[in-house]
Amino acid sequence: MFSLPPEIPAPPDFAAELNEQQLAAVSTEAHHALVIAGAGSGKTRTLTYRVAWLLSRGVPGWRILLLTFTNKAAREMLERVHSLVGEGARHIMGGTFHSVANRILRRHAELIGFRPGFTILDTDDQKSLMRSIVKQRVGKQSKTNPFPKADFLLSLHSLATNTARTLHDVLLQESPQNCRHEEIIQKIFEDYAQRKRDANAMDFDDLLVNLRKLLEEHEEVRFTMQERFLHVLVDEYQDTNPLQDQIISLLCGGTRTSLMVVGDDAQSIYSWRGARVEHILEFPERFPDTALYKIETNYRSVAPILALSDAAIAQNEHRFSKTLRPARREEARLPLVVPAPDNRTEAQYVSLSIEQLIESGVRPCDIAVLYRAHFHSLDTQIELTRRHIPYRITSGLRFFEQAHIKDAVAYLRLLSNPIDESSFLRIASMLPRVGEASAARLLQAWRTAWQAYAAEHADYSAAPIPFSEIMSTVHPPTAAKTEWASFLATLESLRPAGHELTPSEMIVRVAEELESFLMAQYENAEDRIQDLEQLARSMEDAEDLDDFLSRVALLSETDRSIDANAGENCVTLSTIHQAKGLEWRVVFLIFLGEGLFPHHRSIADGDPREMEEETRLFYVALTRAQDRLFLSYPRYNGHGYDSHYCPPSRFLTSLPPDLYEVGEA
Repeated sequence: MFSLPPEIPAPPDFAAELNEQQLAAVSTEAHHALVIAGAGSGKTRTLTYRVAWLLSRGVPGWRILLLTFTNKAAREMLERVHSLVGEGARHIMGGTFHSVANRILRRHAELIGFRPGFTILDTDDQKSLMRSIVKQRVGKQSKTNPFPKADFLLSLHSLATNTARTLHDVLLQESPQNCRHEEIIQKIFEDYAQRKRDANAMDFDDLLVNLRKLLEEHEEVRFTMQERFLHVLVDEYQDTNPLQDQIISLLCGGTRTSLMVVGDDAQSIYSWRGARVEHILEFPERFPDTALYKIETNYRSVAPILALSDAAIAQNEHRFSKTLRPARREEARLPLVVPAPDNRTEAQYVSLSIEQLIESGVRPCDIAVLYRAHFHSLDTQIELTRRHIPYRITSGLRFFEQAHIKDAVAYLRLLSNPIDESSFLRIASMLPRVGEASAARLLQAWRTAWQAYAAEHADYSAAPIPFSEIMSTVHPPTAAKTEWASFLATLESLRPAGHELTPSEMIVRVAEELESFLMAQYENAEDRIQDLEQLARSMEDAEDLDDFLSRVALLSETDRSIDANAGENCVTLSTIHQAKGLEWRVVFLIFLGEGLFPHHRSIADGDPREMEEETRLFYVALTRAQDRLFLSYPRYNGHGYDSHYCPPSRFLTSLPPDLYEVGEA
């Protein structure tokens, strides 16, 4: 019995299936090549056909290395190559930097002190190990001087590793409030490294660190890799960090290896996680025999959107100049710039426009609302919920599902209903040395003390409540006494004698109480504080505490109800960072106020590199839109005592006025 050989597809007709610029890059004979692929220009297609071209010209698959940033990208490219050229694609080594590192290290682990069967720690494993080390090194903690949580420490460790910076530099730049813990954090990191080595285990960062170590310290392995791979191709090169770039250089250090990197300097937006745009900008200088190719035909967006995008990125000095040319030739409306009186009016305008688009036949899944920071989405979430428009959030949890929002609301719920069990337990769990058992004992003592007070004060709903006095018989663990007193004082401050605070003012006071806790516990503490500030602004029209709490509860419940019935056909709400690589027929870009976008930190720092990245982020947002683009900003963020005037973003005021229309909210 025999089987027929697998069907071999006919070789691709490269000239027919690629445009002129794509074909030039795909068929290059240059030793090294830099391909600048504009947004929507077919970057993946170009890279895929380059691999197919090499195979069709007789290069064995095992001599090709394809490096990507996601497993999905690698899988899709290799599947496409297989469909083009058949079985020859099976022998390509392709995948993410981490997966390729893992395959190489499995063969040579003993050279760097590991056994071949080493374990790769996932995120939960890393957190568990780090928590264990923190517990041994730090012991009891104080809410007034808290020690960073395990996941925050892991993020610091990863950032230092991938950016080749010292812990001191990372703390100074990213988390100065934790510089006082530098010595103990350094010891924790040393313990973390030793515990991993003792367990014959690596985390994801170790895969790259150890691959670099292997290639640097073992010439025979480096030479073997350089001899094996005749062609190395790198996707999204603008997103490489120093560690990844060093690995590429080591793999391509021989005279025979040809390196092609593909990316777009105009879409380099991840410096905060270690990516350096200089890698792509300086590539021709680092590799003098480089051929530069630009791919500028855009298959995604209509001409007016591309014209606006080109004008936006032209503000940057450090870039490869290019002009996106539309493949789509149909008539299209200009992008619409919409000033709104305030944040709620902006959200109402966006939500009403979305409702009208859906009624006209546009599917919700073809619409996206993009923003610079997650807290910018709160008002839009509220308005979409009120209109029963289904939406999904890719930038994080829905606003009222976030832990720090629930923490803050718990204070107000407990003020309204002092025997609210879930709110009390939520706050108690934040106290040092308070676990489930001690929280349950505290709850029982709290209830007993409150019931005695309530029996003598039937009408306490509007009067100041002396929580410190009432709870004098409640004794928390010794380690939590200071924090317990602070908690009671905060509750008392929410209803002071002689003055009635609004719910928004209450949220501001709770935010002040939680600030030190958030700053020590979370990498993105500033964003979480801004969430609380935005919650205060967005709820300024709440009539009283009961109205505020009812709104929060009803909005949260309506969210879940809409989710249960929406399926996949939802409007997308996303930060621009999360939206990179995606596209929608209609895009709303909101909160385009100066200090909101660009971010106020980039303005205050005065670093032109930071402002150029903000400009690239704006460009990425614009180029997500296919058919329609709406740009809006609130003239005021908030209504009452804490309202802020928001002039339009410099990104809007620098655009040529003939490239957009002005609308009205």
